[in-house]
Amino acid sequence: MGWLTHFLESYPELAVFLAVGVGYILGDIRIAGFAFGPVTGSLLAGLAIGQFAEVPISGMAKSFLFLLFLFGIGYSVGPQFLQALQRDGLRSLLLALVCTTTGLASAYVVSRFLGLDPGYSAGLLSGGLTQSAAMGTATEAVNRLAIAEEQRALYVAHIAVADAVCYIFGIVGAIWFCSVGAPKLLGADIVADAKAIEAELGLDQGSQGVLSGYHTFELRAFLVPPGAAIIGLTVGEAELLHATDRFYIQRIRRGKAIMPAALDLVLEAGDVIAISGRRKALVEKFSERHAEEVDDDDLLDMPVKAVDVLLSERDMDGVTVGKIAQQDWTRGIYLRTLRRGTQELPIARGVKLSRGDVLTLVGPEDVINAAAPRFGPVIAPTTSTDFVVLGLAIFVGGLVGVLARITIGGAVIALGTSVGALIAGLVVGHLRTRHPLFGRIPDGAVSLMTALGLASFVAMTGLHAGPVFIDAIREVGIGLFLGGIAVTMVPLLIGLAFGRFVLGMKSVLLLGALAGSLTMTAAMGAVQQRSGSPVAVLGYTPAYPISNILLTLWGTVIVILTAG
Repeated sequence: MGWLTHFLESYPELAVFLAVGVGYILGDIRIAGFAFGPVTGSLLAGLAIGQFAEVPISGMAKSFLFLLFLFGIGYSVGPQFLQALQRDGLRSLLLALVCTTTGLASAYVVSRFLGLDPGYSAGLLSGGLTQSAAMGTATEAVNRLAIAEEQRALYVAHIAVADAVCYIFGIVGAIWFCSVGAPKLLGADIVADAKAIEAELGLDQGSQGVLSGYHTFELRAFLVPPGAAIIGLTVGEAELLHATDRFYIQRIRRGKAIMPAALDLVLEAGDVIAISGRRKALVEKFSERHAEEVDDDDLLDMPVKAVDVLLSERDMDGVTVGKIAQQDWTRGIYLRTLRRGTQELPIARGVKLSRGDVLTLVGPEDVINAAAPRFGPVIAPTTSTDFVVLGLAIFVGGLVGVLARITIGGAVIALGTSVGALIAGLVVGHLRTRHPLFGRIPDGAVSLMTALGLASFVAMTGLHAGPVFIDAIREVGIGLFLGGIAVTMVPLLIGLAFGRFVLGMKSVLLLGALAGSLTMTAAMGAVQQRSGSPVAVLGYTPAYPISNILLTLWGTVIVILTAG
């Protein structure tokens, strides 16, 4: 073991990679359906390695990775952040404000009651509210304190210790409360409530959570036999027979000639028609009632296109999927997926689109080319990162964060480079919805920035805290763990009461918003599993970006509040 200790202390960069790799393994281990996740796994791995190796950690490397992470987070939620502030999901937004503010207040009260130092207080907040990013902003705030260097290093180590202790219940408690405890307190049947919301939105769970005819696109050929009900009808009239299924006749073979399906063209016996629609609906409804499916390669050999479109046009903001589907210019177009931020939304008639959404459209090439600009620009695949914007945005954001100062009660508070980088990411992410070619960063690059940036940062924090971990646990003991329970549960309970009795939110959407208020995707997934419906995500998505920003900022605030 001695050689390994010497090796890790001599090559600290390799110790970080070891902690991240082991952390991802630990994070994927499930016990009774529960998993820590890669970030907490990396923290635990760092703490474990730090027990036998005092790995020197570069403060610059930690800051560099954390700034990349914060910029990536801001870049990801930027398109939705201002929309959430302005209109989308106002109830979820208010709930997020109440929960995050209550969480900060709970962490402050508990830390004062237990007599915790700023490091323990920050870890109590980040772990109890399951926001590992708050460790980074708290670390920067600690490093700005006018105290001895040894004391600053100890406080930073305490952040990781407290986070590890409190995060255990933080994640388990949030998942349990949102999926089991809260429904019991509400006395709600979340399965029935979810079905009611689905009916209101027009969501067809019989087709795996996707509105019939809006999702899976297929083009098939059918022969119109003598006596078929559609003989003598125009193409437009035939399509209206199954308007809710959105069948569209794309082309027609009459004899040896293949012709476009003009809406006023009258259908005749013997025609072979190429129809687009959802596979199951085509087989069960169209072929059984009107025609016999045939194989016609030439008829079906037409260019079909699938594109991702960034919704940026103002007149599309707030319009429901169902209303857009009724427009003449969407004839033949199908919505395959709808993404808001990192979450995929259920596709239903009542779901409202929001600027910054990414829509995957499928249909004939000429129709897609004409319709896509009405939504916004097509997102062409790219592997290039705009490093000019990336570098300058983080620099300018960090500079603003250092120079910007707020005076509260006579105390001068600087935002810091971390908050500045976060704001820079928000601005660049938001500008993408107005100028899509500005600051382009591929999704894979953003994912690497956020995942590796945070995992590496907390791994290094764990490595730094490892040597003092055991002594710190002896110092704070069970009190810190119980305090973490309070920090987790108080905002959830107050948020539940506020959402139900003040905002009047429906149970499933309220539970999704509670999960979003603690940025706990796993809790939202548990609600979806319990309710047998994806609709909880509609409460989660408006709350998540606001809470993500505020809970990250609270790392700075809690240090300032407890350092006096």
